[in-house]
Amino acid sequence: MAHVPPRLRILLVDDQPLFRRALATLISAQFDMTVVGEGEDGRDALEKVRALQPDLVVMDVNMPGASGVDGVRAIRQAGFATPIVMLTVSEDDDDLFESIKAGANGYLLKNVRPEQLFEDLRGVMHGEAPIAPAVATKLLEALRTGGIPPRGASAASPPASDNILTRRESEILQLVADGLSNKEIANQLTITEGTVKNHVHNALEKLHLTNRVQAAAYAVRQGYANQESGRDRD
Repeated sequence: MAHVPPRLRILLVDDQPLFRRALATLISAQFDMTVVGEGEDGRDALEKVRALQPDLVVMDVNMPGASGVDGVRAIRQAGFATPIVMLTVSEDDDDLFESIKAGANGYLLKNVRPEQLFEDLRGVMHGEAPIAPAVATKLLEALRTGGIPPRGASAASPPASDNILTRRESEILQLVADGLSNKEIANQLTITEGTVKNHVHNALEKLHLTNRVQAAAYAVRQGYANQESGRDRD
């Protein structure tokens, strides 16, 4: 009998019941995903994370009561490292920046194709940080101009990477900031995907950062990233 991998357990948080139920149906139709719970605001998100211990949270930003940003902040302050992806209609700079600063692992728009959404959610569980192309340029431009310091790092005096990171870690960090996935980095450097993951993990530990978005922010501040950003997807 073929081995069946465990399904990715997802918590959905959105104040619109119709959208939430439709998305839950689409996700649960995937062979490797299932929706284990639903919430309607940021406060509900923290309660459900505590009770259900999901693998991943997919959450709206603008919700009555406690917003999605409030929910991310509360989950992080409670000590949960559960990956969180914002799924929203908002392209507002403040919503994007506050979500990332609070500790979100990705920021996607609700006009994303279902197939792309599923791919992005799987990628999050492998350390990727999906950002909608429509807002990626805004994020990187703000990072370049000092508009959004990464959590846990000083905007005025970032760590001296030359004294902290190895040459390979710095090289991989640049590629992370350029938007490449672990697989793409591995192919470009002719190393294994597992080796890339290890280098990314080590770099995050050394820089006291928590996810790839913050690592990209640091790389941009240090001048690692290429000037072109926000790669379009097919």
